[in-house]
This record gives sequence, C-alpha cells and structure tokens, in this order.
Amino acid sequence: MNFVYISPHFPHTYWQFCQRLSQNGVTVLAIADVHYDLLQPELKESLAEYYRVDSLENYDEVYRGVAYFAYRYGRIDWIESNNEYWLEQDARLRTDFNVTTGIQANRIRSIKEKSEMKKHYLEGSIPTARQTLASKGREAVAAFASEVGYPIIAKPDVGVGASGTYKINNEAELADFYAKETHANQYVVEEFITGEICSYDAVIDSKGEPLFESMTVWPPSIMDIVNLKLDLSYYVDKEMPEPLRQLGRRTVKAFGVVSRFVHLEFFRLDSDRPGLGSVGDFVALEVNMRPAGGYTPMVAFDELRTEEGKPYYCAFASRRDIYRYRHSHNEVKNRYSGQLMMCERMPELFSAAMGQQMYTVRLNTMDEVQEFINYVHDKAAIKREESQNKF
Repeated sequence: MNFVYISPHFPHTYWQFCQRLSQNGVTVLAIADVHYDLLQPELKESLAEYYRVDSLENYDEVYRGVAYFAYRYGRIDWIESNNEYWLEQDARLRTDFNVTTGIQANRIRSIKEKSEMKKHYLEGSIPTARQTLASKGREAVAAFASEVGYPIIAKPDVGVGASGTYKINNEAELADFYAKETHANQYVVEEFITGEICSYDAVIDSKGEPLFESMTVWPPSIMDIVNLKLDLSYYVDKEMPEPLRQLGRRTVKAFGVVSRFVHLEFFRLDSDRPGLGSVGDFVALEVNMRPAGGYTPMVAFDELRTEEGKPYYCAFASRRDIYRYRHSHNEVKNRYSGQLMMCERMPELFSAAMGQQMYTVRLNTMDEVQEFINYVHDKAAIKREESQNKF
C-alpha cells in the first residue's frame, strides 16, 4: 500500500500517523515544504521517501511530487493530510491521480462551505440553526434577524474556528458589519444558539460504519476565548450520550462519509429553542472531515486494532503568556506527573484560540477534571504596585 502524506510535520504530532502506518507495513511517502534535516527523527525513520517543495500552496509542485512517487513506487492508494487547510488540495490530487479512497474534488464544497453543509443536515433531518447568506444584502439579513431574533452570528462560509466571526446584537451592529467587513458577501448568518459544544469524533470505515467513537466537550464560546483572550479547557468524556451517538451516525450517513476521520460539532442546548429542541438536546453546528486534533488513531486496514482498556476522562487545559498564574509550570508537571500525557508549547498558528502552553492529562472522575482545570487556570493575584505600574 502506497500512502502519500501531505505535510506530515505540521501539526507536529502527525508524525505518529506516519510511524504507525510504517509499522503496519504501509509505504509512507511524504511531501512538505521544509528541509529534510528539519524533520523529527521519528518521522524520518517512518518515511520510504521524502519530496520537498518550495511551497505547499503551489499545486503544480505538489502534483509533480505525487507524479514522481507514482513513477517510482507504482499506483498511489491514499493521499491524505488530515489537515483542514489542505482538504481541498487533497481532494484535487485524488481526483487527478484517480485515488478513490478519499473525498473527490466534486464533493469538497459540501464539507468546506457552511452553506452547503446545511443542505445535507436538512436532507438527513438533523436539527441545525437556521441560516441565510450575507450576500443577500443587509435588508434580507435584517428580515432574517426579525424572524429568528437578535443576536445573530455572522461567520465566513469557508473557515476554521472562530476567526472572523461576529456576534451582531441589533440593527446598528448589522449596519456596522456591512460597512466594515470587506468580505461580507462571503459570510453566512445564523441564529444565535447557546450551550456546550459537544463533538462527535469518530473513525469511519469503508462501509460508513464507526470503528471508534468518542465525545469531546468544549467551552460554550470559542469566539469569546479568541476575542477576549480567555483560557481554554476541554475534555473527552468517558461515555457518549446515546442521542449524540445517533445524531453523529446520521450525520455521517447524510454526508456519505467513508474511510475517514470526522469531527462533528453539536450544541447541547442550555435553553428551549422552538423548532430545534429542549434543554439538553443536541443541535448540529458544523462538520469537519478531519481528526479532532492531538493524538488520534489512524485506519489502515478497515478495522480497529487496539486492546480494550479502562476508560478515562482526557482533559486539556492551556495557558497564555500574557497572564501570571498562581501555580508554576513545574508545579503543574509535578502535581500531575502520573497523569500527564502531553505537555508542550502550542504552535503560534494555534495560539490565538489555544494559548501558548498546554497540558493534557488522563483522569478518573469529572471532579478530578474540574480540579485540574482550576489548578492550571488559577491566576496569581496582582500586587497593588504592579497594578499601578500597568497604567
């Protein structure tokens, strides 16, 4: 099996995909835009060959890399990056090289554009927030707001995370959005829904059935975390509520997903929403055809190859360099030395949403999860003289 991995060095944890593939007898061929000497030793050991391009943004260069591998090793069985940014390019490469094990170019809009996602949700009878297009104009969006009520949310039709997202509370702010946002016509506008964000994370086999499923619980507002520079925490639950499991599986079917990771986001409502559901019900937010991030499994043989073990909560908490915390970095490491699974600096690209220093631990109870988050995020008191010197 010949597997072309695009950008295996970023995020840097993705070298483990290549390592596990290689350990299972897969020929791993990588394309990236960094010098070979800068790759992690573990990644180098996993690759049959590496092809460097000047820029992964240059499709012709990447195309030539895949063509070289096809000439050298024969038919390419997989092309994948597992990276949201490269989904469209991955699909185009698969189509051009007749690699049928992943999403093709003619289906990419349904998983990249939020406006297209809505069509699949409706076809699958999956509850989701009402939406309109900002390109319809200010008056049309104002009429939409009158129907669903303020506030409303405007966000790029194609985009990841909360970057470029606006919460619009009234008609004056709507007018301000159209006046200031130069790319307003590339936005969608949705009714504002509040609640926890719970993701259905799964590995889907070639028949569209889940090999592995888990639920991650995220903060209610990633937008506030980015805009207000708040601390971030989230956790993977031990168990998944059956309603979320069923909605996740229905979403997989509605989007025709096979042989792929999915990271499907849902709101767990904190108040009744007429036409959508009651408190505790799940409402679809958006789909992501990629791993949720961090350390995740890879499918090479259309089956789950792992041993069942004790279930844990997996909790993440991060810090920002702009704040002072009550407990030092070493104190966190020492306190959770037996449970600490990851402890590292975040790449600059992710720091706006995820901070600069992260900790991931494995815990037994929700009380332990909350205690861990509180311990990591506890801020140091600012002395009076320090506070005066800041102004």
